Parts: sequence; structure tokens; C-alpha cells
Amino acid sequence: MAKLLSCVLGPRLYKIYRERDSERAPSSVPETPTSVTTPPSSSWDTYYQPRALEKHADSILALASVFWSISYYSSPFAFFYLYRKGYLSLSKVVPFSHYAGTLLLLLAGVACLRGIGRWTNPQYRQFITILEAAHRNQSAENKRQLANYNFDFKSWPVDFHWEEPSSRKESRGGPSRQGVALLRPEPLHRGTADTLLNRVKKLPCQITSYLVAHTLGRRMLYPGSVYLLQKALMPVLLQGQARLVEECNGRRAKLLACDGNEIDTMFVDRRGTAEPQGQKLVICCEGNAGFYEVGCISTPLEAGYSVLGWNHPGFAGSTGVPFPQNEANAMDVVVQFAIHRLGFQPQDIIIYAWSIGGFTATWAAMSYPDISAVILDASFDDLVPLALKVMPDSWRGLVTRTVRQHLNLNNAEQLCRYQGPVLLIRRTKDEIITTTVPEDIMSNRGNDLLLKLLQYRYPRVMAEEGLRVVRQWLEASSQLEEASIYSRWEVEEDWCLSVLRSYQAENGPDFPWSVGEDMDCRRKAAAGLVSGSEASVQ
Repeated sequence: MAKLLSCVLGPRLYKIYRERDSERAPSSVPETPTSVTTPPSSSWDTYYQPRALEKHADSILALASVFWSISYYSSPFAFFYLYRKGYLSLSKVVPFSHYAGTLLLLLAGVACLRGIGRWTNPQYRQFITILEAAHRNQSAENKRQLANYNFDFKSWPVDFHWEEPSSRKESRGGPSRQGVALLRPEPLHRGTADTLLNRVKKLPCQITSYLVAHTLGRRMLYPGSVYLLQKALMPVLLQGQARLVEECNGRRAKLLACDGNEIDTMFVDRRGTAEPQGQKLVICCEGNAGFYEVGCISTPLEAGYSVLGWNHPGFAGSTGVPFPQNEANAMDVVVQFAIHRLGFQPQDIIIYAWSIGGFTATWAAMSYPDISAVILDASFDDLVPLALKVMPDSWRGLVTRTVRQHLNLNNAEQLCRYQGPVLLIRRTKDEIITTTVPEDIMSNRGNDLLLKLLQYRYPRVMAEEGLRVVRQWLEASSQLEEASIYSRWEVEEDWCLSVLRSYQAENGPDFPWSVGEDMDCRRKAAAGLVSGSEASVQ
């Protein structure tokens, strides 16, 4: 009877991976879930096959879940309609509650039938036995057996806790349960007395901003957190995860962040291969509708690096909602996991981000200054200009206030706190981070990210003439135009690089640099062009 109850309450099982090839060497990293692999030709033929009773019951419950999600998103309009029609009176609500109660009982009965279907399936009984054993004792063998299954991630045991590193237990400077430290925006009206009357006056605006951010704003900014989109992408995500596990020997893990959110991660270890770049770990930060199963993780994998991918809070197996504080908390536990569990030194870690993932990447660079490098692909400097682009002009004040208070993705400000190497990749036909049209390359906010970084690092070079010339270079739409600008200003790249290296040797690597104080306008322009080209590519 206990086993039957476990089958009723157990998670949905999606896939059973094939046994590991005996010729593949096991990883040397301890205490992480070990996955199994299979030849590429059989990557997609091992989906768990439920029996008829479980299959049909699962379909009914999945349909009910979709209807509930649609009802949730449309509930404000539904309540307004019912109120206008007079259906919210007590005499009509009571019968409706009876219908709702009956429906819930029917769904509970369907769940019980699904449990019976699972109980009659020896594959599911074996899986639930292994899952219960892993929850009781997280030994390496139990984790290895559990990694043979792909199932609803909320039932996966936690592999790494944010307080696990001993240095954090002994230090009071680490993150608290309220979250890691973020850069906070300055008050909009500095010097104004924060009296009770002023607080009361601001209260309606603050309430409106909160409601906009937690309803429409968050879902527009992170559409990947919408349940219906995840449901539609589920087959693709399962295939991508199977490829990572079976073909790349990936290992899945659940990390517990300081805010209580559970973060879904996938680690591919290349340290045991002949490729030297396998000693470097690339942590990938996905875009606003990206998942590690099908996202930018493929780029460093193809290049032979060790890779750690993770999903934003509220995406796929990760819990929570993707607000900036939760995003930073998630990134913090991912970096801690890479250092203290996977065994990588900060100097061997590269942060690679796509689009909105630039926020967590720049936060990690600011908070962990010893990491090797940061690569930002199709990212931006600040969210406010992009938010204003898609909203009516009459909402300008509300949009700015809402972003600054609740959705403040200040990538440039965070990146300027990082002293290491940075590579920015600009997409010349990007329609997401341009403020006008994709063809207007100067409206690409990646330009502003580069300019703010250069102005912070080389303030003397990027003054007036240098800034104007770099803007001209960014506006060039072809290599021929870029070459023309280089020729007009007689850029000597070797000379510029030697000046920068000499300054670094004499004054140290910490930015900002005062190089350029004794340069004329032409040499400042040349140095600005070389600095910009060294930090960006398109």
C-alpha cells in the first residue's frame, strides 16, 4: 500500500537513459550526479512508455493544468466580466463552488487511477524505489542510479546548498537569506525630505509599479517563465537534455539558492579529455526565453570547453520568478557550485552570456573579480531605453519608475566594476536591443555598453575627439567603412597596443587608466579605436 501511495504522489517520469558505455572513463569530480551515455544513433528511442491507464490519466491532468494556467492569466478579465453580469452574488457563487468541488474530486480520482497505472508498471516501481532511496541517503551510488532517469525536477533531491562552502559558514560577509548584494539605483529626487506626507503621496505610484512589474512586466521581460510556453517547448527541452546527457556525458544537479529557489543545472566535464581548453569552465547565462537544453551552451561545447549551464528562476526545472534579486541569487549559487563542488578555480572560469543573461554575467564579474573573462553576446547597457521603446510615451514615467524599482538590469554599471578581460559581440541586425529599427545600427544598445565601458576604463582617451571617432566606427555598416575610418585617422595598432601594455606594466592593471593625457587628438582617436576593436566583435 505504501508503494501504491508513492506511485500516486510520485513525479512524472519522462525518459530512462541507457546504461553508461563501459569504455567511457568516469569523472573524477566527487559527490555530483553521474549521468549515463548512449551512442548518438539511439538518443531518442528511450522515452518512458506508460501503460494505457497512466497515459490517459496523465493526458487528462495535463489538459486540466493547461486550462488552469489559461484561467489564471485571464482571471482579471473574467472577474470583471462576471462582476458586470452580476454573477458574483452569493446565490450564484455557492452553486459554482459545488461544481468546482466536484471537479476537484474527479481530478483527484484521475490522479489515483494514474497512480494505479504506475503501480502496475515495473519500470515506474523501480524508479520510485530508487528515488526514495536517494532522498533517504544521497550516496554516490544512489545518485548514479537516479541520474538514469529524467523526471519532474521538483522531486530531484538537492545536490548543493548555498551555505555549503565552509568559508560562508565562517564569514558574515556572504549572502543572507534576503539575497546577495545588488547595486541600487539612486533616488529619482535627491535631497527631497522623506517625510510621511511624501511617502503617502508616492504610495499610489509605488503600488502601481509593483503591480505592473509582477504581472505584465515580468512576463514581457522573461517570456520563458510563462507556463504555457514551457509546455509547448517541453518535447524540444527533453530532446536537448537527452543529447547533453547521452552524447555529452552531462550531469544534472539541483542547487538551493539563498532565497529558497531551486536552480536546475547541467555540467559537462571535459577535464579528462585531450583538449587543453577542457580545463576551463564556461558558465552560460541564457536569454529571456532561453534554456540550457537548447541555448548558447552549444557554442562552448563545440569549442571543447567544460560547460555549466543553468536555467533562470521559473524556467523549466528551476523554481521561483526571474526578478533581478532572484537572478543574482541563482548566479551566486551557480558560481559557488562551480568553485566548491566541481573544483574549478575562479581564474579558470569564463562567463558567457546571451542577451538578457548579461545581467547575471556582469553581476558575477562584479562579485567574483578573479574570474578569467566575460563574453557578452547581443547584450545591452540598461533596460530603461528598451522598455520605453515598446511602451506608449504617456507611460514614460511609470515605465522608468517600474524598471528602476523592480526590474533594474544595470549591465553597464556592473560591468564597469570588473577589471578583467571583456569581449562584447554585437549583432548588426538585432531587432530586440535596438531602440528604433534593426537597420539603424547606432540604436543598438550594445554600442552604449561598449562606450560606457571604454569611458570608464580609458577616460582620457575617450574624451571628446576619441569618443566621437569611436561612435563613427560603431556606425560603420561594412568592413570597408571601418577601414576608411582607420585610414583617415592613421591608426597604428601596434603602437597603440604597445602604449597600453607599457602603461599597464608601469601602473598596474586596475582601471580606470590615465593613459592618453599627453596624446594629441589623432593619437587619442587611434587609441580609442584600437581599444574598442579589442573589446568587441560583430
